[in-house]
Amino acid sequence: MSRPHILVTGGAGYIGSHAVLALLDAGYPVIVLDNLITGFDWAVDPRATLIVGDIADSGMVAEVLHAHDIQAIMHFAGSILVAESVADPLKYYRNNTAASASLVETALKAGIRHLLFSSTAATYGQPPVSPIPETAPTVPINPYGRSKLMTEQMLADAARAHPLNHCALRYFNVAGADPHGRSGQSSAVATHLIKIAAEAAIGLRDQIAVFGSDYPTADGTCVRDYIHVSDLASAHLHALERLMAVPDENLVLNCGYGRGFSVLEVLDAVDRVTGRAIPRVMADRRPGDPPELVADNRAILSTLPWRPAHDDLEAIIADAIAWETRLAARRAGRAAA
Repeated sequence: MSRPHILVTGGAGYIGSHAVLALLDAGYPVIVLDNLITGFDWAVDPRATLIVGDIADSGMVAEVLHAHDIQAIMHFAGSILVAESVADPLKYYRNNTAASASLVETALKAGIRHLLFSSTAATYGQPPVSPIPETAPTVPINPYGRSKLMTEQMLADAARAHPLNHCALRYFNVAGADPHGRSGQSSAVATHLIKIAAEAAIGLRDQIAVFGSDYPTADGTCVRDYIHVSDLASAHLHALERLMAVPDENLVLNCGYGRGFSVLEVLDAVDRVTGRAIPRVMADRRPGDPPELVADNRAILSTLPWRPAHDDLEAIIADAIAWETRLAARRAGRAAA
């Protein structure tokens, strides 16, 4: 029996491109819709069909849904930088919330019944407990988190009023790259610790800044739950299949491993993987950084048949460094051309 066609918005980006790989490897026909503002056409596996366009263009989206007989949507498209959201909040409400509203409305008109949404642990803000369960208060502290939470709430309201079921996956710290080297984090501006460390590992940075050493944690640095991007992509596949199998169910699930590592523990692991010490510079705290963000992942483990396959910090780092090496070679080749 043929599998249903899946539309992946933002499928030329970091997490979206890995979800595309997971879908394709499982035998699903995949259509990618991406405006390529932050994504890359070469990041889309050639087995998928890439359409360049904006999810807010309802007429174009309607044509895509009809022409490709789309049965479900994985929605990754949007803006993701916390600092930028503070500086330009309206961009985030436009790209994340308003554009998502347009997509959902168009999908409903086309008869789409299943939508999987790329959300974030930023919806929790600075939670009072750790590990953080899905029942923790959602009090985001920046426009990025608020724009994502508003989309979650919109989907819940739409599901109550229409024949739509949805799942919002709240990511913690995503890192690493496809172990087969097919995709990875390719953004020009690195904001995540392991991406920055991978750049330092291949000589693109002289040192790594540690923002804050006086937090109430074991070594004074922030603790985060790092999930391998391929495990996250697998979670998306299982969540989508759950939506299609149980059409009257809506889900909100954390995506993490349920344990955290401090900044210094991550950098120590980078030193072990590379076999050398990368210089560290202690810096002041960044505003809004919670001391600890670790997922309570019991809900996803009990709801889906998902089990992590890459739950090893050094393996995550090694995959990130391997991808950074490939990416540097690609950029060097394009510059030479």
